[in-house]
Order: sequence, then C-alpha cells, then structure tokens
Amino acid sequence: MDDSGTAVLAGLDGIRGGVEDFYRDLHANPELGFQEHRTAAKVAEALRRAGCEVTEGIGGTGVVGVLSRGRGPAVLLRADMDALPLREDTGLPYSSEVTATDAEGAEQPVMHACGHDVHVACLLGFAQLMARATDAWSGTVIALFQPSEETGGGARAMLADDLAGKIPKPDVALAQHVLPYPAGYVGTRSGSFLSAADSLRVTFHGRGAHGSAPQSGIDPVIMAAMTAVRLQTVVSREVAATTPAVLTVGSIQAGQSSNVIPDRATMQLSVRTYDPAVREQVLASIERIVRAEAEASGAPAEPEFERLADFPATVNDAATTETVARAFAAHFGDDAHTIDLQTASEDMSEIPQAFGIPYTYWGIGGTDPAEYARAQRRGTAAQDIPSNHSPHFAPVPQPTLDTGIRALTTAALAWLARDPGTGESRSAESAAS
Repeated sequence: MDDSGTAVLAGLDGIRGGVEDFYRDLHANPELGFQEHRTAAKVAEALRRAGCEVTEGIGGTGVVGVLSRGRGPAVLLRADMDALPLREDTGLPYSSEVTATDAEGAEQPVMHACGHDVHVACLLGFAQLMARATDAWSGTVIALFQPSEETGGGARAMLADDLAGKIPKPDVALAQHVLPYPAGYVGTRSGSFLSAADSLRVTFHGRGAHGSAPQSGIDPVIMAAMTAVRLQTVVSREVAATTPAVLTVGSIQAGQSSNVIPDRATMQLSVRTYDPAVREQVLASIERIVRAEAEASGAPAEPEFERLADFPATVNDAATTETVARAFAAHFGDDAHTIDLQTASEDMSEIPQAFGIPYTYWGIGGTDPAEYARAQRRGTAAQDIPSNHSPHFAPVPQPTLDTGIRALTTAALAWLARDPGTGESRSAESAAS
C-alpha cells in the first residue's frame, strides 16, 4: 500500500463501530425504491458531518456528497439505497419487520435482500475516511447515493433531474456489489460483467366459457401454457451454445375458478443477455412465438406486450478495470480475484454513459468465510449459500464492511493519491488534458 492509502485507511479503526451501527440500522429499516426518505436523510446528515457539500432530492430521493481537495481528477463512486418487497427470514437480531405500500398500492414486507445496505454503509465509511485525511489525496470525490436500482429507474431519474448540472463533471465512475462469495473476497472483471435485462408482461385474450363446455370458449390458459413451453426453445435452439442468455417465465396468472375458462391470461418474462444483437434476437423471438400461439388458438384479439423494466448491460472499461485490479492486487493480495460473468443486472452504467466517462464495477464477498468453505467442500455452495434476493440473504458485517470500504478507498486513490513530489494527484495532468 502506498503512503496515501496508508494515511487514509489509518482512520478505519476509528469509524468501524459507527459504520457497523449504521449498517444494522439501515438493514432493520429498509425502504422501497423512490421511498428511501429516511435512508436519504440519514445519508445526507452523515455526509454533512463528514464535511461534504451535499445535494439532496435528486431524482426524488437521490443524495450526492462532494469533497474537493486541490487539483486532480473527479472520481464518482455510487451506492444504491433501495430494498426489496420481501419478508426477511434471516433470524438476525436486526431483522426487518417493516412493511410498506408499493407503487401499485399493495402492502408489502420490505427487506434489504440485495445488500444495498452494505453498499451505503461502505460508501459513507469511505467518505468519512477521505474527509479525515485530505492531506493524502488531491482531486474531487463524488459520493452518489442512488434510489430505486431494483426497478431500473433510479439512475434515469437522477439524470432526468439534471444530475449533470448539480455535480462536478466526473472523470471516472466506480461501484461495487456484495455477492455470495466469502467475505474478504474482491473480484474485478474487464469487459462484460453484468447482463442486460428486460422484463415483459404479455396478455393473451381468449373467450370465456363454462368449464364443462370448452368448445364454447377460446382458452387463454392453453395459449400461455403452450407459449411457456415453446419459449424454452429460444435459448436452447435459436442462440448459439457459446453465447450466454437466459429466458425465464416467472409468472402466469389466469382465472379464479376451477370451473370457468377465463377470457384472458397474463405472463411475465425476464430476459438476460450480454450482446445487443442477441438481446434484440431473443425479444423478437418472444414476440413471434406469442403471436403465433395466439393465432394458432384463434384468439379473438392480438396479444398485448408491456415493457415492465429494462437494464443496460454492465461492460467494464478495460483500462479502468486494469487500474483497479492492479491496485486491488497490491492491497488485498490473494483475496483479489477475477470474478465470473454474472447474470444479475444493474442500472449504474447509465450514469457514466450519460457523462461519457469510463467506469468499472466489481464484486465483494459477504458470506461467512468458514460457512462458505464448508459448503465448497461439500460441493453445495450454489444450494447452501443464500444469494441476493433470497429472504435468507444476510451478509456478515465483518469483514464485509471493512473490505468494501478498503476496496472503494484503494480504487479511488488509484486516481486521487497525492504525489509527494508535487503535492497534487498523480493523475492531475491526465485529468486536465
């Protein structure tokens, strides 16, 4: 570790307890997307205490804290704040018992089942450390706390609310996600990392009838069932075996009685792809199969297609990722890895793309290392280690939080570390050019 990293991270012992308390409080008090009012207020308060210039309410509940110290690059680091409509089943003493009304007016249990509480706590810890050691770095830190990642709308909302006019122009963007790897693990990947995602709702129209007289109706349940089966051939028969893609039918809903043929059925689909051409191919195949099945069944009306959400692919810039990977190797040693391609999706990349800047996004582990090792020895890690979005997902506070803070600090200082000869960031010249 260089002198800048040593100086900044020397303060970690002094903030660790506060970061852990903040994490547990956030975990116990999760909020759904665009409802993160309590979270945003606590984040803004903590950033102000650290000495940041704070802007609140960007895109509804988004918060940005800015620290500037001399000449050098501007580094944007992003954390997401929202939770999921899920009932927690971790047994933790700080488990969530929160419920909230979702966007459709339904009362839902709420849980931080994706680790966004870890992301927020780590970015706040990083901001506190950087604020306490301003003599060790030069440039600008932009700590961005984004709402509603889970819906795919949070980044867009912040950009539509003139994010570019409210913060300094960043030169590079960095972000991380806690994943079901052993705590202490950090993993980078150049190029494709997270998939693009498209969520669709399809409505089939039939003709209702008595269950005893199916000849009088046109059964949309059959349309949906046959379509669900045929859609499984899109990836297996239309996409090359060497090209990753996932098509999942997550929901089919129709009727309310065993003795009534309903007049409609709805199906919800999720598509994950990495290549833009494959993405368009799979979506076109879905529409072709849905329309063909409706026509084959003699449907009285065309099926309807509704786009529920879409996420861009996360494609890490090669040079930026290499810079971070080298810094991680020097700091974390054997705990620094190349991470596998992930089929999860994110909207973080929309922010650097809007600014026209490079970015990299990495993973950190959150599972108890001993538990993970036991599961690996059994060959059951995929089954036994709760994944993100599971009601059992519960990152261990340590060393997860320390690792996340160290990763953000190490990555940011690859641009912001002060040159002892000039007193300026080592990247100042390239940032100004």
